[in-house]
Amino acid sequence: MSPLNGNAPMTALASPLPRSRFLPALAVLVTVVSWGSAFPSIRLALGGMDPLPLAAARFAMAGTLALIFLLVTRPRLPRGMDVVRFAACGGIGIALYNLLLNTGQKTVAAGAASFIVNVAPVLTVIFATLFLKERFRRWAWVGMGISMAGVGLIASGQPGGLRFGSGAMLLIGAALATATYFVLQRPLVARYGALPSSALTLAAGALWLSPWLGQGVQQALAASWQVQSALLFLALFPAAIGYAAWTYALGHFGAARGSNFLYMVPVVASTVAVPMTGELPVWTTLAGGVLALGGVALVNTKGRG
Repeated sequence: MSPLNGNAPMTALASPLPRSRFLPALAVLVTVVSWGSAFPSIRLALGGMDPLPLAAARFAMAGTLALIFLLVTRPRLPRGMDVVRFAACGGIGIALYNLLLNTGQKTVAAGAASFIVNVAPVLTVIFATLFLKERFRRWAWVGMGISMAGVGLIASGQPGGLRFGSGAMLLIGAALATATYFVLQRPLVARYGALPSSALTLAAGALWLSPWLGQGVQQALAASWQVQSALLFLALFPAAIGYAAWTYALGHFGAARGSNFLYMVPVVASTVAVPMTGELPVWTTLAGGVLALGGVALVNTKGRG
């Protein structure tokens, strides 16, 4: 009987989730809401800042919070090849991802961008299979084809389509970067813990972006309060809090299973974009989004062994 049924005992409604279930569920919720809100926030911030300076200023703030966390908690620091892996996580999952994402969103609407980037779960499952030895079936390739068809339909309604260098093509590159990051970071979470791994990755990403920090500070100071507010939100929530929450969820659910929860990110992004940026999704975005997420669902249900 559903606990929402009027005949269910009140204790069913009042009893909290066990800690082992509540914290991962909360981490997923925080990730989905903060990352979904990031897409329209980036569109607002790009009204007064360039892509790389925006990323540098955003992750300088997030990286500072990460360093404070590391200094206070003093976790075990990485050694040997793990240092290289953390540097790669920061370079690919933070610096490269945000370069491609921010540049792509200069021409692609927030909702459309979120659907394109969130084919990353398809790529995550494929990469997890290749590098983490997780099994998958031929349905994974079918699902990947359906998702790419959806991306193509979305791109057809955006400037430049899927031509090389177009905004949509850059966003596909961002999806590849984030899928690579998810798989690279998973073994680090197992060895160092979720929050230390997230903090080290954010700090590494901030270092990669530091050459553009001076421009970022100048542009942020000269920008409107709307741009400054969007920058502050991006630094605190999708970056610092969102990455930490996702890293915790990734460590609990695993790379392939955890990526299922990212289905809701484009829904949040498309919904929030309406009041924030005034962007209404066109039919190609809606239809392509259904195909893209349908392909992701197919990969994560029938595609894995």
